[in-house]
Amino acid sequence: MFAALLVPALLVDAAMGEPRLLWERLPHPAVVMGRAVARLEAWLNHGNRRQLMGVLALGVLVGGAAAVGLVIVNLPFGVVFEVLLAAILLAQRSLVQHVQAVADALRLSTGDGRLMVARIVGRDTSGLDGPAVARAAIESAAENLSDGVVAPAFWFVIAGLPGILIYKAVNTADSMIGHRTPRYEQFGWASARLDDVLNWVPARLTALICLAVHWRLADLPKVLRDAPLHRSPNAGWPEAAMAVTLGVALSGPRSYGGTLRHEPCVNPEGRNDPGPEDIDRAVQALWRVWAAVLALVIVIALVD
Repeated sequence: MFAALLVPALLVDAAMGEPRLLWERLPHPAVVMGRAVARLEAWLNHGNRRQLMGVLALGVLVGGAAAVGLVIVNLPFGVVFEVLLAAILLAQRSLVQHVQAVADALRLSTGDGRLMVARIVGRDTSGLDGPAVARAAIESAAENLSDGVVAPAFWFVIAGLPGILIYKAVNTADSMIGHRTPRYEQFGWASARLDDVLNWVPARLTALICLAVHWRLADLPKVLRDAPLHRSPNAGWPEAAMAVTLGVALSGPRSYGGTLRHEPCVNPEGRNDPGPEDIDRAVQALWRVWAAVLALVIVIALVD
């Protein structure tokens, strides 16, 4: 049942993306979720029991997302709303557009590339050279392929609209408060841990699909070697798979807020000088993985 509804949602997202005219007039669901997270944080993130308050905030978010999903599916013509909202919460076309924009800008100049990649990564970009801009774009493509496409699709197949809403609410909370800073380390702990749990299977599934559609399953040992080196328990998997697929080295040292972090390299045997053409190949990989996800969902819908 859920898989059958996901098929048109995947197609609508791939065709339409994020219509600017619509979201200039209405708040995007992710924006609404972000406002809810910010309001809960302002209300609850104080005192001596911040971790407990963070668990409470997460419970409110998850319960609210589930309730909204159940209300919508029980509306008249609820199936239509399910498909449209699922399409909105998927991010294939917008991801492709943002990543491709970095390649196009990098062809003009390194400075233009820095400006565009700054829109999709959290690291400091002012000192990046051309290959570093390309690496950042490719890493973002891989990580967001899992977070923005495969994971939402996975949770919709598992639990329908409530499932994808819960996933997006937790993912939004993690991006806002799941940081190890004095302000958020305790309050955002529960959101960060639940986000890790919800992404555990999708991240590994993304890596396997990426290797499979490029006939690179023989490189699985490299992914198994490199993925655990990432600071995130999940992001390393799609990143390592994308690295061996493109034959480039990813990750390595990068700066956040003026502080240099010495991250280990992923696929160190790969080329160290990726350029815009490698970003183009990453975009092609995004579409290949999307097509494979669509095919899998169709098979599940036919079997269900």
